[in-house]
Amino acid sequence: MYRKYSGFTLIELVIVIVILGILGAVAIPTFVDLTSDAKTAAVQGVAGALSSANAINYASRKENAANGVAVSNCTAVANALAGGLPQSYQITSAAVALNATATCTLTYFPTSGTSVISSFTATGIQ
Repeated sequence: MYRKYSGFTLIELVIVIVILGILGAVAIPTFVDLTSDAKTAAVQGVAGALSSANAINYASRKENAANGVAVSNCTAVANALAGGLPQSYQITSAAVALNATATCTLTYFPTSGTSVISSFTATGIQ
């Protein structure tokens, strides 16, 4: 009498393992690179928050000089940001003329890896 065995043959198992290996070799570099993309996105998010805080601060201070903070340097925009500038971030000092807009540089210094740079706008106001 013959018995009917069910299951996978050795060839089928080897083919599946080879296919998984190929997919893993292609996908792993993509996921490894996501770290640098995430850092860049985080820095751009903070830069966007600084630009937004600057615009709100400028409008608020223009309406009433007692509101907001004076901005004559790029670093002063951090004082307009609710909660302040996150740790490991630094704004490059640069003068901002009264009622003029300047492009400021924001740098993120991670505990490991390379620093990431982005920019934001600042508008001078007394």
